[in-house]
Amino acid sequence: MAPTSPISKRPATARVRPVPAVSRALAILRFLARQTEPSTLKTISQELEMVTSTCLHILRALVEEQMVQVDASTKRYTLGVGVLSLARSVAENNPFHTLAQPVLDKIAEDWNVTTIGVKVAGIEDLVVLALARSRSPFSFYVEVGSRFPALTSATGRLVAAHAALSPAELLKQFRQLRWDNPPDFAQWQKEVQAAGRQGFGIDHGHYMSGITVIAAPVTTAQARMTHALVAVGVTDQLTKGTTQALAKALLEEARTLSQTLGGRP
Repeated sequence: MAPTSPISKRPATARVRPVPAVSRALAILRFLARQTEPSTLKTISQELEMVTSTCLHILRALVEEQMVQVDASTKRYTLGVGVLSLARSVAENNPFHTLAQPVLDKIAEDWNVTTIGVKVAGIEDLVVLALARSRSPFSFYVEVGSRFPALTSATGRLVAAHAALSPAELLKQFRQLRWDNPPDFAQWQKEVQAAGRQGFGIDHGHYMSGITVIAAPVTTAQARMTHALVAVGVTDQLTKGTTQALAKALLEEARTLSQTLGGRP
């Protein structure tokens, strides 16, 4: 019999004691991460059902640590550069970042598109871990550490295809997404099913007008989607044939990366 590992000796009932101040600080950071516009103290405290004075004290501490920044003129809060710095540190020490970066560089150079490597954090968020920019004047603003709703765009179709969600839950999540040109739910469902069959997802100008986004999943040996390789290009510069060829190239690289990381070949 193999020796029992130290981890297995921990009591099954062992629980981490809650630390209210930490939980509230994280709740504020997560709330701000979901917002597209700066938020007031009143909005934050009400949305999180937090006493206003408590919320203010935590915000001031987060501002001091550069996790949050506040506009002195409007008294509105957004995430600070400290969060991005932490995210970069996590990304740069992640094996996915190390292995994906040369792949992203090659695809960006060969196809003249912006390429992105993302971490799939459930059905809530995608986190950018690596990227390579195209040579074209087109600029898609994204940085390492940026977060996006997980079901948005081409990657979102893959996440939805891999998620064990009912149609009702998918509809609930779908209604919370933001698009330049929103597809209707029935159309989106068909594209989710197509992504599941083909192994890659494509968004033609729905997420961003005039922009085509292609994504391929990186999976574990149990077929769980953990990351994705994403290509972003100007629709007018990507013919139907080019888009399909790029999608297949991206999928092949994603499969190789899955195998290298110990996932599916």
